[in-house]
Amino acid sequence: MSALTERRERERAHRHQLIITAARELAEAEGWEAVTTRRLAERVEYSQPVLYSHFNGKDAIVSAVAIDGFSELAAHLRRARQAAPEPEQALRAVCRAYLEFATERPALYQAMFVLPTDVKFASTETPPPLRSAFGEFVDCFRPDNERRELFAEVTWSALHGMAVLSDSGRIPPAGQEERLDFLVTQITRTPAD
Repeated sequence: MSALTERRERERAHRHQLIITAARELAEAEGWEAVTTRRLAERVEYSQPVLYSHFNGKDAIVSAVAIDGFSELAAHLRRARQAAPEPEQALRAVCRAYLEFATERPALYQAMFVLPTDVKFASTETPPPLRSAFGEFVDCFRPDNERRELFAEVTWSALHGMAVLSDSGRIPPAGQEERLDFLVTQITRTPAD
């Protein structure tokens, strides 16, 4: 590969990331309704055709933002899990970190879990960053637990429900710790076999 080709690929990757970052920032500031290819083109100072050379419309941009978010989520959960020595403490730390992530990055969380995307969950096409995030939940359960993926799915599902219901005001944020304690206690006391 020539130096010119390498430089062009680096520039393209930089533009790609710049568009993703601009979409995230705009969504966090004004909501996903404000994210249009026209506004993004203005924000990143590229023409709309350049945007379309990277993404086939807003849905593709949302999917790219979601994948970016899964990388961040996986790293955030990993730090929480590794900081807790015991399995139950690790699960509690990962659950708390997940809820913090959802609260601190609402537009990103929407892209990852609420808005329609073509990101495949629980399939052979699941992107590695999403697999890594899910793996952090799985790793909270003992390796000899044959149902550890099921436990991880149920935990993640419950946390997602808590995050969405809390964000929409359908459950009071004040009860978050009690709900988290209940979830972790019930999951950790469930027999593994």
